[in-house]
Amino acid sequence: MMKRFRIFVEGDADKKFLSDYYHHLFQEKASQNSIIHTGELEKETGGYKKLTSEVNIREMCINSDQGGVNIVIFDADKDIEARRKELLSYKEEYGVEFELFLFPNNQDSGDLEDLLESIINPNNQSIFECWEHYEQELITLDIPDRTPPPLTTPAKKTKIYGYLEALLYKNQKEQIKEKKRDYENTLHWNLDAAYLEPLKEFLESLLFMKE
Repeated sequence: MMKRFRIFVEGDADKKFLSDYYHHLFQEKASQNSIIHTGELEKETGGYKKLTSEVNIREMCINSDQGGVNIVIFDADKDIEARRKELLSYKEEYGVEFELFLFPNNQDSGDLEDLLESIINPNNQSIFECWEHYEQELITLDIPDRTPPPLTTPAKKTKIYGYLEALLYKNQKEQIKEKKRDYENTLHWNLDAAYLEPLKEFLESLLFMKE
């Protein structure tokens, strides 16, 4: 039996991944609004700074009062310990309770895209090898009147877009979008990858109702 919960994430990409992973892990769909991004309830874009909006703080308090568990799953970004310290300070500042997990693995700096790159179907690794070669070549190019060198390499989000675009057919291009991706498609992703063990253990420890 599952506990009542609310998972707060930064954006649509995180929400879709966690919704699919929850379904894969627990063999049931998460209930409506149990996984939301931080701007969703106000019909705005998300982001980690929106966590402490009035509506999100209120939702956390209501959920706690009803015996539920609040979970925050954000990107660690460039400094995981600084991000962890900042987010945990909100507990005392705003009088809320939540459990925290930072992408990619709750240990290293990084983000959702780093996690996704680590859980691709191993048969598709050559796509990323080609991409890495492309980035290395891009750095060596000298484009006249382009200052300052070197050329800008594409963002990690673009790398994930490129990975899916290479695999999908022309009539499947909608599935590249963050809201439309199918992370349970085993031709593209491995949701049983060892890299996901920290996230799996974190969610199972919080969401399973102990008898």
